[in-house]
Amino acid sequence: MSLSGKKPSSAAAPTPAAKPSNAIAHRQSIENDVHKALFAQPVTDLHTHCYTPRFGASPQPGGLLLWGIDELVTYHYLVAELYRVITPAELSYERFWLMGKSERADLIWRMLFVENSPISEACRGVLTTLQRLGLDPNEKTLEPYRRWFDQQDPDAYVDKVMALAGVDSITMTNPVFDDAERAMWENDPAVGDDPRFTAVLRIDPLLRDWPRAGKKLAGWGFKVREDFSGGTADEVRRFLGMWLDRMKAIYVAMSLPPEFKYPDPANPIGDRFIRECLMPVCADRRLPWAMMIGSRLQVNPPLKDAGDMVGKADVQAVVNLCREFPHNKFLVTMLARENQHELCVAARKFGNLMLFGCWWFLNNPALIEEMTRMRLELLGTTFVPQHSDARILDQLIYKWDHSRRIIGKVLVDKYLDVAATGYALSTAQIQRDVALLLRDNFRQFLSR
Repeated sequence: MSLSGKKPSSAAAPTPAAKPSNAIAHRQSIENDVHKALFAQPVTDLHTHCYTPRFGASPQPGGLLLWGIDELVTYHYLVAELYRVITPAELSYERFWLMGKSERADLIWRMLFVENSPISEACRGVLTTLQRLGLDPNEKTLEPYRRWFDQQDPDAYVDKVMALAGVDSITMTNPVFDDAERAMWENDPAVGDDPRFTAVLRIDPLLRDWPRAGKKLAGWGFKVREDFSGGTADEVRRFLGMWLDRMKAIYVAMSLPPEFKYPDPANPIGDRFIRECLMPVCADRRLPWAMMIGSRLQVNPPLKDAGDMVGKADVQAVVNLCREFPHNKFLVTMLARENQHELCVAARKFGNLMLFGCWWFLNNPALIEEMTRMRLELLGTTFVPQHSDARILDQLIYKWDHSRRIIGKVLVDKYLDVAATGYALSTAQIQRDVALLLRDNFRQFLSR
């Protein structure tokens, strides 16, 4: 009897739990469907630092397409980890950088993979890549791997890596203020014409360092002024349009510090650049502005790229942009874990904001799982759970192998939660959701 003395309604009775054998079979069925869908679905990788072979390939001097065992093992993640097991007193940073790349790779392999257990995500990624390539990850030296990679043709190897990674399109990052890369575009208009790759116009200095960027533009024949007066805004818009056309870029990208704000009273020229140049050009061309916010550069300069760090950013800056420019599109990822919940809630409020990926220091299984769960619970399937951020071509293999497995684990749990309500979930629905997460959300956002 209830406290009111009335007999409880039969409708309030809890649903009996499924028999254990049925529950196990149901979970296995969903796990199988999710696994098959994830590993059959091609990925459109929306942010990498990989290049077409026409940009030159390592070990060719100046080649921008990085690949092979020496590049994998000397990646800056592993350089930072090396200095967790040795000290600068044992090997100074200066001496380390004076070593040849192969010598540095041999040292890192010995210290992190032979003399210590390679259980960090960056180390495990190298091992996964070797295993998926059919190589034995237990070699004590790098020579067997070098012999194997020496037999590969870079162009054919791109196809091999894309097939193993399940990637149908690689999105480059093309910094126009990098003199070496800009010269390649100017000398060979077809340098980016590879159907496997798409280009992105990266323009950090225009917002982060206008005095330097303005001098560059003036040197290239654009009539700009340091105080942004006169026809400067028109010339900056002309510059953006010219390079978007030359690259056939699919979005505009910037990496921004944790201190980035909009509006920013301390940077009125930056605000004018956004309002008068970037937003109109992007709106006219229906291109997103991709912001990667939260990198604090060179906290330990002698480590070079390995010396960067993370800082908590201002989500309100993104909210202000989405609100002030409703006809623009924003692709956003933030580097600090502490930003993820607020950013996710912001995406619930603005349809012109697309969250993407688990960037850099967030590309660790525990954090990918946490962020993917939160995003699914707050946004459904309306986000892009991952991008590779690969700087070395081979990294595509492990980044997407590991991420697919984590995304799958979370999806299985979420589908079981839904199925427990009595909702009938089909294999076709799972395949549709996976396609949205790995490819279609990004492509549809571009085409809006």
